[in-house]
Amino acid sequence: MKLSHFAPLGATLAFVLATPVMAQDSGAVDWTGPYVGGSFGYNWQKGDGEEHIRFDANGDGEYNDVIRTGTGANAFSPGTCGGSRRGTTPDLGCKGDKDAIGWMGHVGYDRQFGSIVAGVVAEAGKAYISDSVTEYSTTPAFYEMTRRIDWNGNLRARLGYTTPGGIMPYITGGLAYAKVKNSFATNNAANSFTEVNAKEDAWGYTMGGGIEAKVSDNFSIGARYLWTRYNVDDYRVDVGAGSAPASNPFRLTPSGGASMNRGDKFDTQSVMVTTSFRF
Repeated sequence: MKLSHFAPLGATLAFVLATPVMAQDSGAVDWTGPYVGGSFGYNWQKGDGEEHIRFDANGDGEYNDVIRTGTGANAFSPGTCGGSRRGTTPDLGCKGDKDAIGWMGHVGYDRQFGSIVAGVVAEAGKAYISDSVTEYSTTPAFYEMTRRIDWNGNLRARLGYTTPGGIMPYITGGLAYAKVKNSFATNNAANSFTEVNAKEDAWGYTMGGGIEAKVSDNFSIGARYLWTRYNVDDYRVDVGAGSAPASNPFRLTPSGGASMNRGDKFDTQSVMVTTSFRF
């Protein structure tokens, strides 16, 4: 993880802590009420060098089989890389996953109980990241699966503690959703490849924390961090005979073909600067 990922958060935290509440005539800060706003920041993911494309060779729906050659050897023994390929063999290396900026809009409601503030917030927006994995066969050939977040959202509870000056650190967590677009690439021109559920609904959960400060009666700024896990297991690629000879490893399987899948977890992290108008 690069320390630069936290630069927007650190800068905003410094500004928030140095900013007084400018429009609290009575001296009391009240967070109770609805609010709308937006956030902007950076999204990234953990590089996964241990991830593999998985195979179902007998049609039982379990992706734990090995595709073997006519001599019984593992047809995918050259290995894998946790990114997109640079060539047809793993020795050429692979490109890292894409981390990128993101933005979200939000609507929420807070209620204050003394110094405690509890609330709920819903967010939706874009995270311009992609995650690839490439498997290599002895042909040699590459098989690459890539997933991208089309848009994402969450519904979170928040629990914070407000200071008399209107600075509120908080923890948060809840339900997460993303519309995920999957794609597949290979230089194997012999077999046929059919994508199933290329667009899938990914549900999961998110948790994190942040800090927010009221800078006027109706305006607050802050920063927050979220860790999110999406469950993504609907996408697969069905491999058929195509024009491949009878000795082709995919044709030698018990089912005469195979299905390809990848890991069912998609983890992302984000740091966002937030602004809200409070009614």
